[in-house]
Order: sequence, then C-alpha cells, then structure tokens
Amino acid sequence: MFKKLLIANRGEIACRVIKTARKMGIATVAVYSDADRNALHVEMADEAVHIGPPPASESYIVIDKIMDAIKQTGAEAVHPGYGFLSENKAFAEALEKAGVAFVGPPAGAIESMGDKITSKKIAQEAGVSTVPGHMGLIEDADEAVKISGQIGYPVMLKASAGGGGKGMRIAWNEDEVREGFQASKNEAAASFGDDRMFIEKFVTQPRHIEIQVLADGHGNAIYLGERECSIQRRNQKVIEEAPSPFLDEATRKAMGEQSVALAKAVGYASAGTVEFIVDGDRNFYFLEMNTRLQVEHPVTELITGVDLVEQMIRVANGEKLPFTQDDVKLTGWAIESRLYAEDPYRNFLPSIGRLTRYRPPVEVAAGPLLETGKWQGDAPAGETAVRNDTGVYEGGEISMYYDPMIAKLCTWAPDRGAAIAAMRAALDGFEVEGIGHNLPFLSAVMDHDRFISGNITTAFIAEEYPEGFEGVTLAPDALARVVAAAAAMHRVSEIRAARISGRLDNHERHVGTDWVVFAQDESFDITIAADHGGATVGFADGRRMRVASDWTPGDQLARLDVDGSALVIKVEPVPSGFRIRTGGADLKVHVRSPRNAELARLMPEKLPPDTSKLLLCPMPGLIVKVDVEEGQEVQEGQALCTVEAMKMENILRAEKRAVVTKINAGPGDSLAVDDVIMEFE
Repeated sequence: MFKKLLIANRGEIACRVIKTARKMGIATVAVYSDADRNALHVEMADEAVHIGPPPASESYIVIDKIMDAIKQTGAEAVHPGYGFLSENKAFAEALEKAGVAFVGPPAGAIESMGDKITSKKIAQEAGVSTVPGHMGLIEDADEAVKISGQIGYPVMLKASAGGGGKGMRIAWNEDEVREGFQASKNEAAASFGDDRMFIEKFVTQPRHIEIQVLADGHGNAIYLGERECSIQRRNQKVIEEAPSPFLDEATRKAMGEQSVALAKAVGYASAGTVEFIVDGDRNFYFLEMNTRLQVEHPVTELITGVDLVEQMIRVANGEKLPFTQDDVKLTGWAIESRLYAEDPYRNFLPSIGRLTRYRPPVEVAAGPLLETGKWQGDAPAGETAVRNDTGVYEGGEISMYYDPMIAKLCTWAPDRGAAIAAMRAALDGFEVEGIGHNLPFLSAVMDHDRFISGNITTAFIAEEYPEGFEGVTLAPDALARVVAAAAAMHRVSEIRAARISGRLDNHERHVGTDWVVFAQDESFDITIAADHGGATVGFADGRRMRVASDWTPGDQLARLDVDGSALVIKVEPVPSGFRIRTGGADLKVHVRSPRNAELARLMPEKLPPDTSKLLLCPMPGLIVKVDVEEGQEVQEGQALCTVEAMKMENILRAEKRAVVTKINAGPGDSLAVDDVIMEFE
C-alpha cells in the first residue's frame, strides 16, 4: 500500500480524503493557495505545500505546481478529489510518466468520458440510450441559434468539459441562446480552461438520477445503486438522496447494467458516476459520465457501507474489488443537504466573509456506516446517523475564489421518512453566522409536501419558489409551539434579570404570569404556570402546551420539548423577546406585558429606505461587463451588467423602464454587497 498520498484539491473533499487515508495508515500531503494558508485541510494533513496565488488558474489547476509538490514531498499517489484536475487527461498522463499513481481512472477513460460529446458517442455504441442533441462543437452564437432551431426548444447549452453546474444554460428561444452561449463559454473558460460548447434537447420535467459504479484494473465492475439528485438550482445540485423514491427494482437494474457496460467499454477502473435523466414513465437517457468521485458520494456510502475513497485508493494500488454485484445491498435511506455560502433572501447570490460562528450538529455513526473498510451488512433497526463533511471552521474565511459549498450534511435512517425527520433536526441544530447561507431554504424543502411525497423533478425549485425564497411562514400549529417556547424562555430570562437586579429572592416572585406574544403578524394572550419540571403555557382559546428545556439566557441554540415533541431553535435576544429561526422560518417574537403590548400596538412601523432608483451589487464580486451607458433608456428585463463571484457570472437586469443617470463602477472593479453600481431616474 502507498505510504504517502497527495490530495490535489482543497476544502471539504480534501478533508474527506485525508480522513480515509489516515484510517488506512497513509500519510497525507495538502496543497494550498495564498487564500487557503490557514484552511482546515492544511491543518489536517501531515504535510502541506504552497502552490501559488488564490485564483485556481494560478494554483490548483496548474499541473507543474502540483508535480513540483509531489517531488518535494515524495508522494507515491495523488487523489484529485472532484473539480480542478480530477478529470484532466494531461494531469493523469503526467503522473503516469513520473511513476506516481493516480487515484482515478486511466487517462484513456478520462479522455473518452470526460468530454461530454465523445462520451455520448461511446454510450450510443455501448447500447446506452442518449438524449437527442448536436454531438459536434459549436463555434459561435449564430451556429448555436441555427442548431437550437433544428433540435427544437428548449435546449441546454453545455460546456464540453463542464461540471458542477458551471457553463450550463437552458434556452427557451433564440435571444436566450445568443445571450447564454457567450456567458456559458466564459464560465467554462474560467472554471475549466476549456470553452468548447455543445447543445442538447432539454427534457422538460425530468428527474436527475445517477448510478455509482466501481471498477478495478482486473476487469471487475459493479454498480452501487442510484442517487436522486433532482433538487437543483441553476443546474447545481442542492439535495441528494439514496436510493431514489421513484425507481423500481427493474429500472434500477437496467440503469445499473448499462452503466457497468459503459464503464467496461472504456476500460474504466476506479469510482465513477453515470448520470441519467428519467421521465415520468421511467424512461432514462444518458447525460454524461463523471470520471471522478462525486460530491454526493456520502449518501451511497451510507446505504451500502462502502468507503468509496478507500476503494479508489486500493484500486489505484492494483487491488481487486473485495466484493461482487451480488454482495451489494441497499440498506435504509440517506439524504444529503449541501450547505452553501449563498444568501437565499438575495436570490441565492454568493456570500463571503468570516464564519463568526460555525457549530455543526454532532456526528452520529449508525446503520451500515463503514469504519473498518469491510462490509458491514444490514443496519440495526431504529437507529439514525448524522454525518457532516466540511472543510471550514469557526473563525475561518469564506473566499470569493472558490466554490461556495461550506459543508455536506447527511442523515441516514431505516426509511425515508425517518431520514427526513433526522435531517430536519440536524438542520435546525446547525449554527452558522457571519455570512449568508442556505440553511433556511434546506429546512423549508424538508417540510415541503411535494418533497416529502417524493414527487420531485429538476424543476422543483423553479416551480415551488418562482419568486425566489422569502422564508417560511409557519403553519398555525408550528407557530403555536414557537410561541409557547418563546414565552417559557422569556420567563427564564425575566427570572435571571430579577435575580441579578436583586428584585427576586426565595420568598417573592415579581415575574408575571400573564403575557402577550407577538409573532408572524399575530398576537397571542397567554398565561404561564411554572414548576420545577418546566412550564405550562395556556392560550386564550383553551389550548395548553407543556414546555421543558435546560436552556439558559445567552445560549444561542435551544433544544426544547413542547407537548412531547422535540423543538430545536436558534435564539438571539432582541428587545422584549427573541429572534427565532427554525424550520426555515426567521421571525422576531416579542413577549410583552399586557400594558406594554397595548402601547406597542400604537407604535408606527419603520419603513425601509427607497432603493428603487439604484442598482445595488447583490453580492461581493467583480464587474465583468457593463452593457449600458449614462443617459441610455433601458427596458424591463434588459441586461445592465455582469458580476462574477465564486466562478459564476450573474447578469443583473433592469426591473422596469428607466434612464441611466450615473454609472459608478466599471469592468475590473471589485464591489461589496449593496455597493451602488448605477443610478436611474
């Protein structure tokens, strides 16, 4: 076995690989840019080598710098993670020439499958069904428009070397093809150093389901079930699960066998993923093969007990797979939620800054989780697992130079309903402060009836949140639970304040029992009867709720029992109450005495400032292009400028007809959130 492994990557996947290498007794080498000097993967590795400036094009994807790091440290093998150089044929060839093992497939398989156009042709020859489209490269926007018309709208513009949602656009008409083609080419060039494009038919209302394959260098190949990846935004996966709630055993078997046939057709060896779109009748069509470890691989590990990173390392070491297709068992259900540094209240635009608080839920091992590298078999009934793959820490910086993913939170349970319930609790208990993040949105999805039923497609987010995400409005029962919890916590706070001030002793109580709680534009008259075990909150309509908790003032996370059910909330004090976040809702709950409540109703509401005549930068980013001039009249929907952040180009458009009176920023300018880009009249 290898003695030293270099991880040619960063962030959570580098940390993930280090964990398995450590378990196998293999020393690890991290590489890092200036921006990652204090990163978690650097701290975790046994050695670390600096490789250059923050942009990936000057550090992480420069082959010569990685090769130099290998020479410096004497690493015998390299794991590329995903992204960066993971599907770069030249990198695999350079390693082979240097006598260093590549923990991934042969260079020939990377070349064949890494290019989406070539892979489709090979898939057709191997008997795999494919989506209609133009298999050749597209030179310019005019050719793209012509081909799109021949295929029929809608079409998908895709970067040949793409992945992770980069360089992809859906176009429903000629104008969108022209506009999206160049933006996709620019993203592809920035992310992959390859701006080649192709076009295929966009299948409406599809599910995105992928098959995990694993092959060795001795002709053995198996599939490890499927992953449902249909909850996507801007072609980027957000929530994944395994198995799919939609597939039956016959379809699973057919997709798996085709995936294995494709892997064998290209002499594949290592872990890989074959992606399909599946329609409502369970017809499936090949999209692409990712010749690397997928971001969402943990859910497969959780239902199979197979450590995919370990198997990749063993295959690279020339070993045979230790099990056959007949050994593969899918046990229980696993869900992965991707925590992104994206502000859901600003249309999910990237957010950067310091993590002033980062407290993931406690990880819990259960079920078929693999700890020893050997097959674990069936899981004990009734147990759940929590896993968090991350590459950040409290006090660390989220950089503008890389992907916005902070962590991958996973839960496992014996069935889908229990896995969703475990995910709800884990999300509510995940504390992240200092940046915008999508935790509220992830929580909202877990409570969405359509997700719970399994009736999902890749259009789920667009259909259910057409105006973007504006938070969750709690249902009456859920709101009542929060009101009861807030009232009980307020009583605890009042007792603390009275003791500190000297107003309270063992013989006298000056904390009232009658209160009015304001939450979500409603008011609730309540009474509190407390004892040593908790408090009973009575509502004016006769309802009574028992609240018990060990929460104390100052705790930012409260775990309560409300009428026998767990409630996890994030708590922040505000005047006369709390800011409470739970289940995707973010609300201020005020608890006032009856007299103060009467006076509060007379207070005027403070209105936000008028910014309707300003174009504000919605995220920290770089101005790439300005499409208008001062004095120009613009129409609703017209492109005004393009802002690049975290490798994605974002086109900002006019919300209404107006005249540009002043432009405050130009190409090359770096802006912060809410900086004024231009003004209108």
